[in-house]
Amino acid sequence: MKKIEAIIKPYKLDEVKEALTEIGVQGMTITEVKGFGRQKGQIEVYRGAEYEVTFLPKVKVEVVVSEDMAESVIKKIIATANTGSIGDGKIFVIPIEEAYRIRTGEMGKDAL
Repeated sequence: MKKIEAIIKPYKLDEVKEALTEIGVQGMTITEVKGFGRQKGQIEVYRGAEYEVTFLPKVKVEVVVSEDMAESVIKKIIATANTGSIGDGKIFVIPIEEAYRIRTGEMGKDAL
Protein backbone atom coordinates (compact mmCIF):
# COMPACT_ATOMS: atom_id res chain seq x y z
CA MET A 1 0.00 0.00 0.00
CA LYS A 2 1.04 3.58 -0.63
CA LYS A 3 0.02 6.85 0.99
CA ILE A 4 -0.11 9.65 -1.53
CA GLU A 5 0.02 13.20 -0.16
CA ALA A 6 -0.65 15.97 -2.63
CA ILE A 7 -0.29 19.65 -1.76
CA ILE A 8 -2.46 21.55 -4.27
CA LYS A 9 -4.09 24.92 -4.86
CA PRO A 10 -7.39 25.16 -2.95
CA TYR A 11 -9.54 25.89 -6.01
CA LYS A 12 -8.39 22.62 -7.62
CA LEU A 13 -9.74 20.45 -4.77
CA ASP A 14 -13.16 19.67 -6.26
CA GLU A 15 -11.66 18.71 -9.63
CA VAL A 16 -9.09 16.44 -7.99
CA LYS A 17 -11.74 14.83 -5.76
CA GLU A 18 -13.98 14.09 -8.75
CA ALA A 19 -11.09 12.73 -10.83
CA LEU A 20 -9.93 10.40 -8.05
CA THR A 21 -13.46 9.20 -7.36
CA GLU A 22 -13.85 8.35 -11.07
CA ILE A 23 -10.82 6.02 -10.98
CA GLY A 24 -12.00 4.21 -7.85
CA VAL A 25 -10.47 6.02 -4.87
CA GLN A 26 -12.94 5.36 -2.07
CA GLY A 27 -11.75 7.79 0.58
CA MET A 28 -9.47 10.70 1.20
CA THR A 29 -8.48 13.11 3.94
CA ILE A 30 -8.34 16.84 3.24
CA THR A 31 -6.44 19.35 5.36
CA GLU A 32 -6.20 23.10 4.86
CA VAL A 33 -2.51 23.97 5.14
CA LYS A 34 -0.23 26.95 4.55
CA GLY A 35 3.25 26.94 3.14
CA PHE A 36 5.68 28.16 0.53
CA GLY A 37 8.06 26.69 -1.96
CA ARG A 38 10.08 28.27 -4.69
CA GLN A 39 7.60 31.14 -5.05
CA LYS A 40 8.57 32.35 -1.53
CA GLY A 41 5.14 33.86 -0.92
CA GLN A 42 3.68 36.86 -2.68
CA ILE A 43 3.06 40.59 -2.28
CA GLU A 44 -0.48 41.61 -1.31
CA VAL A 45 -1.97 45.09 -1.18
CA TYR A 46 -4.43 45.92 1.61
CA ARG A 47 -5.86 49.43 1.97
CA GLY A 48 -3.04 50.81 -0.12
CA ALA A 49 -0.26 49.22 1.90
CA GLU A 50 1.89 46.44 0.50
CA TYR A 51 2.79 43.48 2.67
CA GLU A 52 4.35 40.11 1.98
CA VAL A 53 2.41 36.90 2.51
CA THR A 54 5.04 34.24 3.09
CA PHE A 55 2.73 31.31 3.76
CA LEU A 56 0.21 30.71 0.99
CA PRO A 57 -3.02 28.75 1.53
CA LYS A 58 -2.92 25.22 0.09
CA VAL A 59 -4.87 22.00 0.52
CA LYS A 60 -3.29 18.66 1.42
CA VAL A 61 -5.06 15.64 -0.06
CA GLU A 62 -4.13 12.29 1.50
CA VAL A 63 -5.16 8.94 0.02
CA VAL A 64 -4.02 5.40 0.79
CA VAL A 65 -4.30 2.98 -2.12
CA SER A 66 -2.96 -0.40 -3.16
CA GLU A 67 0.43 -0.38 -4.86
CA ASP A 68 -1.06 -1.28 -8.24
CA MET A 69 -3.34 1.77 -8.10
CA ALA A 70 -0.74 4.31 -6.90
CA GLU A 71 0.67 5.24 -10.32
CA SER A 72 -2.76 5.99 -11.81
CA VAL A 73 -3.67 8.13 -8.78
CA ILE A 74 -0.44 10.13 -9.11
CA LYS A 75 -0.97 10.67 -12.85
CA LYS A 76 -4.58 11.74 -12.29
CA ILE A 77 -3.60 14.27 -9.61
CA ILE A 78 -0.88 15.73 -11.84
CA ALA A 79 -3.23 16.01 -14.80
CA THR A 80 -6.02 17.57 -12.76
CA ALA A 81 -4.13 19.91 -10.40
CA ASN A 82 -1.72 21.27 -13.03
CA THR A 83 -2.31 24.91 -13.98
CA GLY A 84 1.11 25.45 -15.50
CA SER A 85 1.92 28.25 -13.09
CA ILE A 86 4.24 28.41 -10.12
CA GLY A 87 2.83 27.03 -6.88
CA ASP A 88 0.87 24.11 -8.38
CA GLY A 89 2.12 21.91 -5.55
CA LYS A 90 3.90 18.68 -4.79
CA ILE A 91 3.11 14.97 -4.46
CA PHE A 92 4.78 12.72 -1.91
CA VAL A 93 4.52 8.92 -1.95
CA ILE A 94 5.01 7.06 1.31
CA PRO A 95 4.99 3.27 1.84
CA ILE A 96 2.34 2.01 4.27
CA GLU A 97 3.13 -1.12 6.26
CA GLU A 98 -0.37 -1.96 7.39
CA ALA A 99 -3.88 -0.51 7.64
CA TYR A 100 -6.72 -1.44 10.01
CA ARG A 101 -10.40 -0.58 9.96
CA ILE A 102 -11.26 0.19 13.58
CA ARG A 103 -14.95 -0.77 13.38
CA THR A 104 -14.48 -4.27 11.88
CA GLY A 105 -10.84 -5.10 12.54
CA GLU A 106 -10.21 -5.66 8.81
CA MET A 107 -6.57 -5.41 7.73
CA GLY A 108 -4.58 -4.50 4.64
CA LYS A 109 -6.39 -3.76 1.39
CA ASP A 110 -9.70 -4.83 2.98
CA ALA A 111 -9.37 -1.95 5.45
CA LEU A 112 -9.18 0.63 2.69
